[in-house]
Amino acid sequence: MARAKAKTRAKGAKGKKTAKAKTPKKGRAKAVKAKAGAGRAKTGSAKAKIGAEITAKGGIRMARADNSLSPHGGKLIERVVKSKDEAYKLIRGVKLDMPIKDQIAREIVSMAYGFFSPLEGFMGYKDVEGICNNMTLANGYVWSIPIIFDMTEDDVRKMGIKDGSSVLLRYQNQPFAILDVEEVYSFDKKKMAVSVYGTDEDKHPGVKRTYQYKDKFIGGKITLINPPKINPPFDKFWFPPEEMRARFQQNNWDKVVAHQTRNVPHTGHEWLMKGAWFTSSANAVLVSCVVGEKRKGDYIDEAIVLSHAALGDNGYFKQGTHMTSILLWDMRYAGPKEAIFHAIVRKNLGCTHHMFGRDHAGVGTYYSTYAAHEIFQKIPDVGIKSVLTLEWWYCPTCAEITYEGLCGHKPQKFSGTVLRGILMDGVKPTRLIMRPECFDVVMKSADKYGFGSPFVDDKYLADRNPLMTVPPMEV
Repeated sequence: MARAKAKTRAKGAKGKKTAKAKTPKKGRAKAVKAKAGAGRAKTGSAKAKIGAEITAKGGIRMARADNSLSPHGGKLIERVVKSKDEAYKLIRGVKLDMPIKDQIAREIVSMAYGFFSPLEGFMGYKDVEGICNNMTLANGYVWSIPIIFDMTEDDVRKMGIKDGSSVLLRYQNQPFAILDVEEVYSFDKKKMAVSVYGTDEDKHPGVKRTYQYKDKFIGGKITLINPPKINPPFDKFWFPPEEMRARFQQNNWDKVVAHQTRNVPHTGHEWLMKGAWFTSSANAVLVSCVVGEKRKGDYIDEAIVLSHAALGDNGYFKQGTHMTSILLWDMRYAGPKEAIFHAIVRKNLGCTHHMFGRDHAGVGTYYSTYAAHEIFQKIPDVGIKSVLTLEWWYCPTCAEITYEGLCGHKPQKFSGTVLRGILMDGVKPTRLIMRPECFDVVMKSADKYGFGSPFVDDKYLADRNPLMTVPPMEV
């Protein structure tokens, strides 16, 4: 069994000067706050404090940051207005108005509730440049995926958006959030793609997404003025960071290991979690299911979340050692770069460890099998320990699930393609492949939410139940 590893290396470097923070607009500053995270914020060694390295091109030293702090940056961000009266006051002073797409709405919710701490809004040029050149924000904190708001140049001009503008963002035809514009800028999309994904091929879904961005990007803080209702069955798995940390404290969980997933669990996944729990001496496993944008052929979100919950509900994890939750996020399939992002987000939730197996957040053959293991050797301590594991598989000789690092027999590896074929045919697999209760939940989810299929198809994409609903709000 692999040991829990937190291989870190601090790198001092040079970069551009950090831009001065703009003073929040009067009123908006009172409506939002940055909360200190529950639990103890860890102070790292001098090694963990690094300056961003923007290569030899810049040559100007950037801010130093203690990346080991938990939450990331030392404070849990909250930019949510919970009073309708306060929301109406903020709206009155906003003259610009525009609708937003699903991805932007999900990212606003994640930022507003602190999942993406220390981000308070959509990134400006210096943050994106820092990520592309050195995997850090302009303030020196490690970050690996740009979170950006794109618009056409024509729309920017027609709406008159400029530095200092405030824009009311509508979602589902309702007032949703306010974006206080700090910067309008352009960025080289090919550079962004290559830096984040390691390729410029548009066959890569993340690269394709990047090339589809419009010509201009809007940087600035967001304020969620009309918090959405998370719809069933996801509502009972929705725990913003502040609430999640409180639950950990209530359960006396001082060590929690996170499991990132976008699949229904077979027994290989189950033993990956159990192995990481044992290795990290954790109190519990937090299953963090990514829900959001789907591609045809993916498992439907409902099947993923409910089948993972079934593992705990049916005793495959002892009560008090397993918890299922959701993360609103559209997968970028950025492999090792996305692994860093996942680690930071789960640190913000209060987790102390994060497990990484084979092909984490990868797609096709763009990344090596254990690229997510290797990248943590290249960054400073980010305040959450990586549990790096090899593969769990079924061994016909041992007649059980066993671990690549221990079993000397020829394995029978878990095949996602074979499992999908079994599920598509509705044939219950042996319990050595998938727990029967999980299979039953997947099939029930297919009938109730997937129009007869556990996999995303055109019907599901067009008519699925929305993840969240924005309450009516008259303006």
